Amino acid sequence: MDVRAYGTQARGVVSGADGHGRRTGGLTDPAPGPPAGPAAGQASGETAANRHSYGEGQAVHPDDLPDGLVVADSTGHVVCFNAAAARLTGCDPSEALGLPLHSALPLEDLEGRRWWQLTDPYGGLATRTRQPERNLLLPGGREVLVAARYVRARPQGPLERLVVSLRGTEARRRAERSHAELIATVAHELRSPLTSVKGFTATLLAKWERFTDDQKQLMLETVDADANRITRLIAELLDISRIDSGRLEVRRQPLDIAAAVRRHVGAHIAAGRSADRFVVRIADRLPGLWADPDKVDQVLGNLLENAVRHGEGTVTIDVAPARARSDEQGTAVTVSDEGPGIPEESMSRVFTRFWRGSRRGGTGLGLYIVKGIVEAHGGTITVGRSAAGGAEFRFTLPVSAPAFMA
Repeated sequence: MDVRAYGTQARGVVSGADGHGRRTGGLTDPAPGPPAGPAAGQASGETAANRHSYGEGQAVHPDDLPDGLVVADSTGHVVCFNAAAARLTGCDPSEALGLPLHSALPLEDLEGRRWWQLTDPYGGLATRTRQPERNLLLPGGREVLVAARYVRARPQGPLERLVVSLRGTEARRRAERSHAELIATVAHELRSPLTSVKGFTATLLAKWERFTDDQKQLMLETVDADANRITRLIAELLDISRIDSGRLEVRRQPLDIAAAVRRHVGAHIAAGRSADRFVVRIADRLPGLWADPDKVDQVLGNLLENAVRHGEGTVTIDVAPARARSDEQGTAVTVSDEGPGIPEESMSRVFTRFWRGSRRGGTGLGLYIVKGIVEAHGGTITVGRSAAGGAEFRFTLPVSAPAFMA
């Protein structure tokens, strides 16, 4: 067998259809051409004509794959070793082709056992079809994520090809760090209100008769406020989980966005803030809007709270018709203040988890959730600098009227 026939210089991975319209798969020979070798394989070495033969939806060259790909034939010798595999392993593909798989890809598990000897893909159970992804070690201790597919001509038949995929662990490590940071943040944010709740309730239970009615009421109001804080934090965690998994539900119904804005401003004024601090400008003839009232309230509440607490001067809320991302008619709401604004270099990170800027306190999750809610509605949200120099947040929601109203 000519092992070069499956190498990255001369073979493609079919992803198209045959002449009868059937889906095809596996490795396929390209059009005849010069033999693979140092002259033909410089930097994966295909000419423009060869590259064209892999394009136009017909096939994908192994070197085009983002993950490492190693293929061994029925005898266990390497017949494909793509560029991503070379980057991950530091092995030259020209040296790997033709070697036994355990020599070209010497993997060990985290306990130091040789992986190919342990799993015995060629001599093991004929019922096996794959190896699920797991962490393994390359020489030198570098971790890679490895999965394998056993290709057999018939069920429980001999192994014809062993297809191995390799991925780096950096993305998974980042996700693990993000989850650890989320857990640490939540634990910190929960500790303070829970300590307060526990302390006040224990004190009231032990010394109820010693306190006046006013003292009891103050402590119970504090417990109630801290319980609400815990409830909000748990709701944020549930929202993050749904956003990350794409399961955030949006229950659309007719929504008067102008009335919602006025209600939120009225709540701030009722809480003791000056009415002069708010300017609400609502355009005439706003398009009808179908959205989730509770979710939109979260967005408005978060943006107004940020503007009031972290901005300065007048907080201006503009509501006007606008084109949504899908070119559908929609409504845009702009919340701006006259404070110091957000530094230019930080604007790209405003909607990421845990972003707090220069301010302290809070979980840094609010704007991440706001962005998730707006995008779940099919809308967009942006951040910039207002005409007065402060922060300006603008989100646009499409009308999203149901089909029966079209």
